[in-house]
Amino acid sequence: MLNITASDVKDAKLTATVTIPAADVDAAIKKAYKDTAKKYRFPGFRAGKAPRPVIDSALGAEATLAQATNDLIAANEPAVLNELDIVPTKNGDYKDLDLAKDHEDYTYTVEFSLRPAAELSSFDAVEIEMPPAEVTESEINNQVEMLLNYRATFEDVEGRAVEAEDYVTVDLKAVENADNFAAEGRMLIAGSDSNPKEFNEALIGANVDDVKTVTWTDEVEEGETHTVEVTVKGIKVRNTPELTDELVKSDFGFDSIDAMRDAIKIEIEQDKASRLPAEKENRCVSALAERLQLEEMDADYEQSVFEELGQNFLSNLAARGMTLDTWLPASGLTMEQFIGDLHKQANDVARESLALDALARELKIEVTEDDINAEFEKAGVKDVEASKAEFIADGRMPAVRESIRRSKAVDHLVENAKVTEVDETAKDAE
Repeated sequence: MLNITASDVKDAKLTATVTIPAADVDAAIKKAYKDTAKKYRFPGFRAGKAPRPVIDSALGAEATLAQATNDLIAANEPAVLNELDIVPTKNGDYKDLDLAKDHEDYTYTVEFSLRPAAELSSFDAVEIEMPPAEVTESEINNQVEMLLNYRATFEDVEGRAVEAEDYVTVDLKAVENADNFAAEGRMLIAGSDSNPKEFNEALIGANVDDVKTVTWTDEVEEGETHTVEVTVKGIKVRNTPELTDELVKSDFGFDSIDAMRDAIKIEIEQDKASRLPAEKENRCVSALAERLQLEEMDADYEQSVFEELGQNFLSNLAARGMTLDTWLPASGLTMEQFIGDLHKQANDVARESLALDALARELKIEVTEDDINAEFEKAGVKDVEASKAEFIADGRMPAVRESIRRSKAVDHLVENAKVTEVDETAKDAE
């Protein structure tokens, strides 16, 4: 049985001293010699039959003992992680390792990097805004407007300059640091909030065939400046059809406007019932993360979250029969932009996780065996005990307990949140 002693956590580092019993050491050395005998050819001996003195003479005794030492440490690391109940942000740093010796206990020291234990500025209930559970008239109106927009037509405008809300076709020529923006026949909405203000200033009042140079600073790309030459090629206005019973019947299959609104209300009700609980959780956690007292995220932890998010994203793409190489062009992103976005997402997730960890510590949340069983059952595992044994063997049980603690913290957060209902659709329309 392992003997493990651990230091107090300091600067997000934990040092553990581990002693492996002599019997396990002897078994590891014996296996290492057996594996070496099978791996290499030794003249005069059949494969796997070379005795230890012959192996030592050919390879040197330290070579096989080094292999036995590495095997010992690797085999026992899951047990160390389980015993310490930690989820390191990177591989352990093993200090000044000696070689294992026959018939002797083996003791080594390892340092683990952990997540920073950041604090919160307050543990008071979070305050959030949420859409009402009931369907509002503005939400129905918004959906009706979206349906009408699907039937909108565009009409060319002649004899006047561009006005706000016109649909303007432009050619964009890269001038400086703008190769990604170069395009022909791109359509922009004059005055749209999605355009840099410099674009709107250049478009509104312009006439067909006007050429203007636009320079703007990209806030998303850390203040990077871009310059393009904009040529106005055409101006269109969008005409949305009038809402009538005849249109509703012919284009949407409803007997009347009232019948369509009733159907839309039912659809929104169903969407809210499934979406709002998760939305409430997300807003509560986001509000909690704003209280995190941490100026700069630990690089190792952010990288571990980044790698996990990346693996999950690639797995989801593979499940859809896609690769990153095929997805990137379809999404309009470069590899650099994708990686940058993923790092930002990882930083956000890391901050939220640390905030939940801080809340869990404050609440002194514990994880019981029943909690663990329920977690595996919730995941749809058929043989809970077998799966738990696999997680223990791999050293992954601390991650399960960590997940449960955070889930309990989220439950507490949501249950105690102070919620103000806001008709966000009506608010946006204003």
